[in-house]
Amino acid sequence: ERYYVNFYMCINIGALTGGVVVPIVAQWDVTWAYCIPVMVLVVGVSLFLFGGARYVKPVPRYDVGYWMREVGELCCCGGHDGGGESDGRRSQRDKKQQLMQQQSSNGPTDKVGIGTVLLLSSLIIPFNIAYAQMATTFIVQGSVMKPWGMIDAPMMNNADAISVLAFGYIIGNIIYPELNRRQIKIPTTHKFAIGSAFGAVAVGCAIITDYQIHRVYRERGEAISILWQSFPYFLIGIGEIFAVSAAYEVAFTVAPAKKKSLASAANLFMVGGAPNVFCIYLYNACRSWFLNANGLAHIHKLSDYSTAKVVNYFWLLEAIAMFGVIVNLLPPVKNWVASIEEAAAEAVKTPMNTPMIRKNLKQRRKDRGGTSSSNDEEAPLIKAKKHADYLKYGSGPELRKFGSMRAGPSLKNAHHNPPTSGGQGQPTISLAREVKNKLEPYADKK
Repeated sequence: ERYYVNFYMCINIGALTGGVVVPIVAQWDVTWAYCIPVMVLVVGVSLFLFGGARYVKPVPRYDVGYWMREVGELCCCGGHDGGGESDGRRSQRDKKQQLMQQQSSNGPTDKVGIGTVLLLSSLIIPFNIAYAQMATTFIVQGSVMKPWGMIDAPMMNNADAISVLAFGYIIGNIIYPELNRRQIKIPTTHKFAIGSAFGAVAVGCAIITDYQIHRVYRERGEAISILWQSFPYFLIGIGEIFAVSAAYEVAFTVAPAKKKSLASAANLFMVGGAPNVFCIYLYNACRSWFLNANGLAHIHKLSDYSTAKVVNYFWLLEAIAMFGVIVNLLPPVKNWVASIEEAAAEAVKTPMNTPMIRKNLKQRRKDRGGTSSSNDEEAPLIKAKKHADYLKYGSGPELRKFGSMRAGPSLKNAHHNPPTSGGQGQPTISLAREVKNKLEPYADKK
């Protein structure tokens, strides 16, 4: 929890830097303001290019057809039957991995595909719809408000980044660690619900601000201060800490190792892509609320804004945010997300569960054939234990009473100490003499 909150705080450090520097430069020269992001991006790309010598660049192992089938498997578009692959294209180990994946279709990791990650991330779409208003409806509302010094409507977006940095430190470095010490774990869906609740309160503050704009204009014909918008922005920032950082966490942790990058990309789409598309359709459906008394969509002046019905759009956003709170508090949704997280955790703890081992035991023995047992699939801890035994005992086998084999002292280098009188070898000598004495009469008769 603390890691992903800090990770999201680092993102907002860049957002705050750009949100402060670029608008200030734009008031002096717009061309140079647009050049700043370009130059920073060029520096970032250059760092990646010049640091390429430090990257690990594995040689491609498979052809294009293999990777097309892998992408289909990652996207849950069908089974991975491996038909049409030649034996020379895959190693013996890869064939065994494929076989075990097919025979363990009920394993925990197979349940977590990209479709599942998309469904998990979709739980914060209501909050992200409210979050997307910072670049749209909040700007429209702020454009008819009175600036406070250099702080105008676009500059108010920095209040969100400041909120994330301030409250992110408090929540991620104080509240979450204290809850962990008390062994209290907030369910993921409850984090989503808390974030959506803060989004709903933020939209509620925007509604109050809109009513205040109309009231003051009717009474005095004046605009209210832009600082009224600090409340929605700060509340949205708090909601991001709970909802968005938790979405990053759950998307990365529940996905299997080879799906983590794609799962993170899917989560980003549900955070910033799908909500914006939904807002476009929502705005077009409610376009009449953004028209002035003349039927025009020019409401950037206070006189025109006062005749529009933007507050109705805010009420609709309020209903969407509250819907997100209710959905994430439903027990079936909570149990579904918790089951996915538990399955992913068990998959990390146990590389291969016992039923699958029993199910595949005969097939593994058949595949092993005459090859060395060192080619078998083994957990890293087992390999480390065997290597330690090899260094300690050598390579010779030693038979245990339950019939298993392990590394033992080499027969060539074995040093057998003769039994000493009064030591551990004395019972063995007495037993040998007793057996000899009992067998001698039979030898004489023969």
